[in-house]
Formats: sequence, structure tokens, C-alpha cells
Amino acid sequence: MVVLPKTVHALKEWSVAVTALEQGTLSLLLRKGGIQEAGRFTVPHTEVLLYPTYEHQRPDLLKPEYAQQVEAVESGWHPADVRIGAWARITDVLEVSEGDRLAALLPFHIWNEAFVTERLKWKPRQPLSVLLLRVYRLPEPQRLLYEPKYGGCKSWIDLNASIALDEQRPVLSDRAYAEHVVQIRAALTGLGVER
Repeated sequence: MVVLPKTVHALKEWSVAVTALEQGTLSLLLRKGGIQEAGRFTVPHTEVLLYPTYEHQRPDLLKPEYAQQVEAVESGWHPADVRIGAWARITDVLEVSEGDRLAALLPFHIWNEAFVTERLKWKPRQPLSVLLLRVYRLPEPQRLLYEPKYGGCKSWIDLNASIALDEQRPVLSDRAYAEHVVQIRAALTGLGVER
């Protein structure tokens, strides 16, 4: 009998982005940390559950094909229970401080140019962290009751229940993920690898 590792650690991200990660159309996230997080953004855990959030996602900050997936909600709204359908291994953390390097990543994510430029300017002394994520679907999505401690503008939370991390269902094959990483790194260094 194989005993799978478990974790309670979760990375909060817009629901539309979590869906794109689960579908394999997205392999990176852009982070500077949440408003409630003091100091520079850090990655305390490399294996994390993907926790979908809804409050701050706005259609006008996304590329058109993703904007239509978002329904605006009132400030402070959250579902009564949260679906956890995947986990990710953060394989790379890259930093971007220049607008032209960030613009080179536009083909690789779901946000529009105005939003990523705004994110780069927020906390201007800090670079934007580019997280590359190898995503795995859970055998069965888990539903957890919402807890107030999960709320707020923060990147990292610990769930009340641990969930097993099964590597049997990668969203992308080893080869496809490796190609994504090469393309993203090449875009950041200006090598111009075609996607």
C-alpha cells in the first residue's frame, strides 16, 4: 500500500486562474503578496493545494477569453464551501522588475497588460515573483467548509484538514511542462523561443 504525502498548505488565487491551472492552459502565477502580508513576497512551501478565491477577480483585468468566465461578487463574499481540485509543485520562482521582461510573459498567462503593469507598479521597490507550477489533479475534488481564517488578502493559508498529494494525474506531461518552463525562461531572457 502506497502512503501519499499530505498537506494543509494552500496557495490562494483567483478562481479563474485555478481553473486555468487545472486545465493546463496556465502554468505560471504572478505574485507580490497580499495586502495583509508585510514585507517581501516569499514562498514558504513548494507543494501546495490550489485554493480558489472570488472577491478580487475582475473581468476587466483579464484577457477577453477569461473575462467571460468571471462573475463579479460583493466585497467579502465567499462560498459556503470551497472546492479543492488540484495541487501544485512550485518548481521555479523567478523575479521580474522591468516592464519589458514582464511584457514578454503576456502570451503565457491569463491577465491583460494593464493588470500586469499595475501589479509591477504596486510595491515598486519589490520585484514581481513569477511562480512556475507543475499541477496535479486530485483523484476526487475535496470540498471544505469555508472558515473565516481563510479570508482576507493573503497568499498562503493552512486548511483545517490535510489532503493527500497524488502525483498520478499531472495536468501536463513531463515533456509538455518542461517545454512550458523553457519557453517562459526564454521569454524572460529575451531568447525568443516560439510558443
